[in-house]
Amino acid sequence: MSVARFNERFDQWAATYDETVTDPTGEYAEVFAGYSRILARVADEVALPPGSVVVEIGVGTGNLTRELLARGYRVIGVEPSREMRQQAKRKLPDLDLRDGDFLHLPLSDERVAAFVSTYAFHHLTDEEKETALTQMAARLAPGGKVVFADTVFASEEERQACIEEARRKGHVHLLRDLETEFYPTLPVLETLYRRAGFAVSFERLNRYVWLSTAVRR
Repeated sequence: MSVARFNERFDQWAATYDETVTDPTGEYAEVFAGYSRILARVADEVALPPGSVVVEIGVGTGNLTRELLARGYRVIGVEPSREMRQQAKRKLPDLDLRDGDFLHLPLSDERVAAFVSTYAFHHLTDEEKETALTQMAARLAPGGKVVFADTVFASEEERQACIEEARRKGHVHLLRDLETEFYPTLPVLETLYRRAGFAVSFERLNRYVWLSTAVRR
């Protein structure tokens, strides 16, 4: 299993990613609505003492990373896209940034207090999601957290409605994502967290994005 299937796309997107997430009129406007607020919400939800080790998976260009560093966490960044890593390093040259992904965590003996991620977990199939969550649970002490913000649908009917709307509006890139990425529904995602040993709660942040806060039991 590997999430490298999307690396080429993100290598190509790296130089313009920040423009996309702040564009209020583009195809992804609803996906990234309230982007800065979403990043701050994830960082606030970690709610751990300064100096705690927080592993961010899917660093991208480093936007969430800056929020985490501002709160005093020791951040280990994990990013599979070479071009995205280069963009993040330009912003945060001192960041501990490592090549890896949800299924291949480049960690040694670090005592991890939390795993965080935004706009990335949907690149995994449901089977891969469960594997990743199980691996993260093994790294966390009881009470350790997983805090993700990502596209999730309340139901399959909601997902299909978004697909039809994207098709009707001619949003070809968003439509491609909706038809090819592995966006879960809330009931499925809750089951995956529970099987991996987490108690999880959800909060909707915009039409597409939900905050998942999971605590290891």
